[in-house]
Amino acid sequence: MTELTDSELLSSWREGDGTAFSELVHRYQGPLLRHARGLLGPGSGYEDVVQEVFLKLANDPPLELRFGDGEPDDGGGNRQLAAWLHTVTRNACMDIIRSEQRRKHREQEVAPHEATPGGQIEVDAQDTAALVEAALEELPVDQREVLVLRLLANRSYREIAEVTGRKIGTVGWLISEGLKGLSRRLEPIMQAETGLSNAGSGMGTA
Repeated sequence: MTELTDSELLSSWREGDGTAFSELVHRYQGPLLRHARGLLGPGSGYEDVVQEVFLKLANDPPLELRFGDGEPDDGGGNRQLAAWLHTVTRNACMDIIRSEQRRKHREQEVAPHEATPGGQIEVDAQDTAALVEAALEELPVDQREVLVLRLLANRSYREIAEVTGRKIGTVGWLISEGLKGLSRRLEPIMQAETGLSNAGSGMGTA
């Protein structure tokens, strides 16, 4: 059975077929959640952002897909909807990020710096995925965004360019710089973790 395109599912939804919209949610929910979580971090309400994106799709779908006239891609679907969903997700996340940055700036102006005793990096309760996620959050927003779209949402360079409004060459450069920054941030953490593991294993050999 041939899979329905996004525009066909939207047309069915507009005609009263509730299962059609459920299929769209099933098709895009995972990538959108990864996109939003990558930008906002865990425990940030990123799921609410994605829920609002789907509500917007239900109430005000993109014009080019309302009546099945979107441009099909090679897979028989509609690339436009994926780009539209990720763009709406991105815009909502960026609004939250800007608001959070303003809040943090105000707090830093009045709060004293808290020194970390010994400057040690604590990695006891963290796994690799958590370390990577924490390192991603330290990257500049533009680098973090393209890495999230590329690595977590599995978007192509062309799709990332459409979502972010950047040129493909710029997207490639940001991905390259982001990977370098990610590597620099992870290296001392992983070295510290390795050192702790080696020290622990050597305690019983003396």
